Amino acid sequence: MSNYRRANTAGGTYFFTVVSYRRQEILCDERVRSALREGIDRTRQKYPFEINAWVLLPDHLHCLWTLPKGDANFPVRWAKIKRHVSLVCGDCYKRSAWLSDSRKKHRESTLWQRRYWEHQIRDESDFNRHVEYIHYNPVKHGLCEQPIQWPHSTLHRYVREEKYPADWAMKDSSFDGPGFGE
Repeated sequence: MSNYRRANTAGGTYFFTVVSYRRQEILCDERVRSALREGIDRTRQKYPFEINAWVLLPDHLHCLWTLPKGDANFPVRWAKIKRHVSLVCGDCYKRSAWLSDSRKKHRESTLWQRRYWEHQIRDESDFNRHVEYIHYNPVKHGLCEQPIQWPHSTLHRYVREEKYPADWAMKDSSFDGPGFGE
């Protein structure tokens, strides 16, 4: 077992990648989306956090959260959200053949990978690059030609709030990706 240490900055802003188990393309299914939304709402009642940006893709999601001052406990938030989705959707998405002894021991479902990726946002430039990455991700994965075409993204909120123009990152624009070395 690795000795990985997660970031631990109270009130910090974090980028996350969460992946479905065995990369099942189920996360955009209405039932999973609804359970995810409900799990987030329920979790935020007891453990508040701000969602700065979000994109939901068939087999993974990316998001940016800002935690309240004095609070760095994003692991409990993810545990509660993932557990809620697993409980609500478990009957439809359970794959008994995929339940290893380890998954049974840890009481894990077959909806989510055990771990997730997190990155603590360092500054405004880092924040902006990650927001762009999140909103451009459906194009990167070939799910649409323009970011605005993907329905499961906070890009629509950014456009409504006039933070981005509706034609942000279209092929004929000068946008050349989110600025990460790929």
